[in-house]
Order: sequence, then structure tokens, then C-alpha cells
Amino acid sequence: MEKSPSDAEQICPTHPAHVNFSIVAIAASAGGLKALSQLLSALPANFAVPIAIVQHLDPKHRSLMADILSRRTKLQVKQAQQGELMEAGIVYIAPPNYHLLVTSQGYVELTQSEVIHFVRPSADVLFQSVAENYKSQAIAVVLTGTGVDGAIGVREIKQHGGTVIVEDNNTCEFDGMPNAAIRTGVVDQILPLSEIARALIALVMAGNADEQ
Repeated sequence: MEKSPSDAEQICPTHPAHVNFSIVAIAASAGGLKALSQLLSALPANFAVPIAIVQHLDPKHRSLMADILSRRTKLQVKQAQQGELMEAGIVYIAPPNYHLLVTSQGYVELTQSEVIHFVRPSADVLFQSVAENYKSQAIAVVLTGTGVDGAIGVREIKQHGGTVIVEDNNTCEFDGMPNAAIRTGVVDQILPLSEIARALIALVMAGNADEQ
């Protein structure tokens, strides 16, 4: 794999530790099932915010990803449904061939609007909705994957005051998406896959400790 100039670099987070986070949005593509399994398995059952996931899937086939991931984590994992209210500690996965957006009130919105970067669901669509509605209370994570989906979205996350974490390409099966995100210059942390869950716990659980 071609390595970015920032390979193996860990950027110190600039986000204030006292901020209460409201959502984590995660994007993955090729190699995503394995990466998501490892990440979610390391999160506690009482994780303090909902998690929204865009994984590039075959649009013509029913996805079994929620079923598979639910067996590998203490968190509840489900395929997102139009209009449902997102709850803390639950993982919502975008259905095949639908963009996943989240409203400011925390409701799921599914659309079949235009394909972005040849994919639907698109990480950029999820990240942009999260950035606009959650601003500094949002965390975006980019994992293994081909292409550049997510790069536009992480810029939006950062412009609105949120936090961006990207998987180090030394642990990625495919480093296209992580490197595209890194090249934006807005990433807060570049971490090996094994350390991302710990970073999320530190940010989310510490920031929301007063609400536990």
C-alpha cells in the first residue's frame, strides 16, 4: 500500500476534553467488517452515545452485517430504520442502497438521493448531516476502505468544531479512504485500529461522565 506523508503519525487531539459528545459516526469500505468487529468489540455496553455506521455494501443484496456484528460486541447492533430515534449504546448501520443521515433531534433519515463517489450509502452524506446537526458534539471515524468517500465529510465535521479520528494505514487492509481523510489536514488523531476504541471511550465517557 502507498503510504501517506502522515503515516504512523499521531496528531494530538485539539478538542476540549470537557465537551459532551452526542454521536459517533463511522465510515468503512473494503475490509470494514473485520475492522468494525474489532472496534465495536472493545466498546462497553454502557457506551454513552449512539453510533452511526456507513459501510459500503452491495446494493442488490440484503445485508447480514448487523447480525454478524451483534455477535461480536456487547452493544446492540441494528440496521437503521427511517424515522427511528437513536439511543445511546446502540449501533445503527445504513441499509444497502440508502444514504443514512441523522437529524438534530437524533432521528434517522434514510434517502435514495444521488450516488456520491459511486456509492450509496456515502460516508460524506452521513458526516455532513452529523456535522451540521451536532457540531462540536460529533466524532467522525474513518476506517479501512478504497476510494475517497469521507474526505469531504471530515472537513465538514472539523469546520463545525467536531473531532476526527482516522485509522493508521499500517493497520488498514485498504488505505484509500484513510489517506484521503488524512490529506485534508483536519484529522485530530491517526491511530492503529487497536487503539481507536480506547480513544472513543476516553472522549465520550469522560466528556459525558456527569450524565452517567
